[in-house]
Amino acid sequence: MSDPVGKLPSELDQLPDRDTEETAEWAASLDAVAKAAGTRRAEYLLRRTLQHAEAAGLALPKLLETDYVNTIPTSAEPEFPGDEEMEAKITAWNRWNAAAMVTRGSKYGVGGHIATFASAAWLYETGFQHFFRGKEADGSGDQLYIQGHASPGIYARAFLDGRISEQQLDNFRQESGGNGLPSYPHPRRLPWLWEFPTVSMGLGPLSAIYQARFNRYLQNRNIKDTANSHVWAFLGDGEMDEPESTAALALASREQLDNLTFVINCNLQRLDGPVRANFRVVQELEAQFRGAGWNVIKSLWGSAWDELFQLDTTGALVRRLREVPDAQFQTYATRDVAYIRQHFFGANAELVQLAGVLSDAKIAECFHSSRGGHEPRKVYAAYKAALEHKGAPTVILAQTVKGYTLGAGFESKNANHQMKKLTIDEFKGMRDLLGLPIPDSAFADGVVPYGHPGADSPEVRYLNERRAALGGPAPARKVHHVALPAPAERSFAPLIKGSGKQEMATTMAFVRLVKDLMRDKETGKRWVPIVPDEARTFGMESLFPSAGIYSPLGQTYEPVDRDQLMYYKEAKDGQILNEGITEAGAMADFIAACTSYATHGEPMIPFYIFYSMFGWQRTADQMWQLADQLGKGFIVGATAGRTTLTGEGLQHADGHSHLIASTNPASLNYDPAFAYEIAVIVKDGLRRMYGEQPEDVFYYLTVYNEPKVQPAMPEGVEEGILRGLYRFNEASSLESAPAADAPKIQLMASGTAIHWVLEAQKLLAADWNVAADVWSATSWGELRRDALECDEALLRGEVRTPYVTRALEGVTSPVLAVSDWMRQVPDQISQWVEQDWTSLGTDGFGLSDTREGARRHFGVDAQSIVVAALAQLARRGEVPASAIKEARERYGL
Repeated sequence: MSDPVGKLPSELDQLPDRDTEETAEWAASLDAVAKAAGTRRAEYLLRRTLQHAEAAGLALPKLLETDYVNTIPTSAEPEFPGDEEMEAKITAWNRWNAAAMVTRGSKYGVGGHIATFASAAWLYETGFQHFFRGKEADGSGDQLYIQGHASPGIYARAFLDGRISEQQLDNFRQESGGNGLPSYPHPRRLPWLWEFPTVSMGLGPLSAIYQARFNRYLQNRNIKDTANSHVWAFLGDGEMDEPESTAALALASREQLDNLTFVINCNLQRLDGPVRANFRVVQELEAQFRGAGWNVIKSLWGSAWDELFQLDTTGALVRRLREVPDAQFQTYATRDVAYIRQHFFGANAELVQLAGVLSDAKIAECFHSSRGGHEPRKVYAAYKAALEHKGAPTVILAQTVKGYTLGAGFESKNANHQMKKLTIDEFKGMRDLLGLPIPDSAFADGVVPYGHPGADSPEVRYLNERRAALGGPAPARKVHHVALPAPAERSFAPLIKGSGKQEMATTMAFVRLVKDLMRDKETGKRWVPIVPDEARTFGMESLFPSAGIYSPLGQTYEPVDRDQLMYYKEAKDGQILNEGITEAGAMADFIAACTSYATHGEPMIPFYIFYSMFGWQRTADQMWQLADQLGKGFIVGATAGRTTLTGEGLQHADGHSHLIASTNPASLNYDPAFAYEIAVIVKDGLRRMYGEQPEDVFYYLTVYNEPKVQPAMPEGVEEGILRGLYRFNEASSLESAPAADAPKIQLMASGTAIHWVLEAQKLLAADWNVAADVWSATSWGELRRDALECDEALLRGEVRTPYVTRALEGVTSPVLAVSDWMRQVPDQISQWVEQDWTSLGTDGFGLSDTREGARRHFGVDAQSIVVAALAQLARRGEVPASAIKEARERYGL
């Protein structure tokens, strides 16, 4: 039987009603209220009933949006434990010095941001005074993700506590001369202060979620007690537009990360104008976070609004606040009281009546400045509630005025993000507003002075006492180096000796190596395998039952493959981080693990293995974040190359990641051809990253899924493997070696291309009497890095010869370089090769085909290499030009 027209079936229609009469009575009561008291009263009662049900723990769908008021009313705010007057003085000094630093730097044209910290000052100061745990406390302290554009305020506070000098403030954004300050939070540039690089907007919130998750991972695996570590992420409401900002909200609630708090500074403005000009961003964010399962606390209105809400006996004020769009509210913040009376309160008779009993001063205070994010008591109440909430992460939506205390020329103006300085008169007005003891005489020659109450002043003593009670300065980054012992040689031995007659892809070789390393008694538990839902693609399912897949809930079900040897095993102490289909999430996991040596004093050895195409191309910004954060670990692009992945085609064919990776100074990039090369590279990587003298680098390896016989390691090639190039074999080693006076050529290849080159070597010898030596180029990038260092040394008067030049010293024959990557990848070393140079590669878009078909299409198969080699020799007059055409015809090219 079909439903009546216009009536859609609902979930309730499918549930049996055991008492239809009672249900009808509830419905009738609601109808009666709506008829007698109006629909607004009925809506109010329903909202209160649902809120009560939620508080009582009843299993009902949650309201996604609550009224546009504070979650914690003034009457429910806890007692404030600090000295408000003293904290106001400290905050005033920080506001002043942040603005002075940027303004003084403006004469050099280096830029800077003033308005962000001005709006968020109390959000930070309340945390620093009462909540943020430092590194000197038990455990690891808290992790603070500071909003990038607020960095001047953090520098100002570090100046107040004596960690930064006046000279450094004057070198804000001027680092090249030394003793400068980076523009934003950059651990690589200021490693004693910053822990997390956050100004690439969207990456901070994503990383904060996975940092909180990794804290739990360490705890559940009994590696580090992180129970007292809390992750605080300070974000802008405009930043929440970035997809990464909200990409992992569900993960945070699913894993019940109540060790995480987002503080979103809702000043309603992004870089060019209002965040949601025609809408309300606070309500939108509330719905988004509540829908994802987060605890939401709104701190919107300052105490000046209390009187207005008390007078709002009909709910007209609350309804009006809910309907005014953000851009209009920003306009109210900049207009006179008459305008507000007309355009806000004039909306209906109830509001006109309410406004009639309000003074102009009260209306101006409410609409111009009184916001929840500007009052320490309200911020304190929100932070305390966040820490006390269990079972879910918390987001605090704190409303502020962008440019607060900077004067009417800044506050709530669309352009204030780009405004870099205040005039002297504006500074004097700010001084008077903040009550700072800075005389007019201090503004000598029109230069704004820095302000400091003195190292032994009550303000500085109070600040230091509060930080001492909370475990030392913050933010702060401290590294207690713990060298890890080298793994036993037996883990590397199988790859060194080769695979015999058995074929094995280099992807599988790497997985086997790591599986053995994870069994090491000393360091095995420190390996962190990370894979984004592709473990079976890479042959890693054998790790599932032995290492376990991390889940904070363990395994609450019986897996469908429980009776199989390699069943899907989740465990609370599982070692593998097997992400969903999210390379961004896997990278965030990787970054947290890579930097555990600094964040928690626990060095971990993460390896992140992924479909090669979806690594650097998709998450290159996070690779830079990893470098900025001084991370250490192994990134592995599996199923690499443009032709090795049979049949997958354009969107999966990777011929360019090594080119992108070459732009990252911290990334050591290798394209190994054989299993033994992987063993040597990983072994040295463990030494360089986790040994007695650790380096702030990470390794990028590309491995292939094409099964090949893996040879044993030749003698004396270790240095060449690590430096990037060695001669694998010579033409004279072939069974049918060319004549001694035969034309010669050097074939250089990386990764899977070594096999095409080896075949071409035989064809050149057998069909054309050409002697070709074969070189394995394990790292085009390391060869280039070394050569660039030699060039830089020459500018200092030091003569050094690049390794690639020395390796080819004495070779008179030309060089032909081949890879499964774009020609630009090997070409990056061409200027330091003294011999004639040419290259072959897989430029252009990928395509679906067999390996053989794709390689013939790109001209990198063995036969194409032969033709290219003959062409190169023909140009030198060493073979007849006719040989090129003859070869093309012979091989069907």
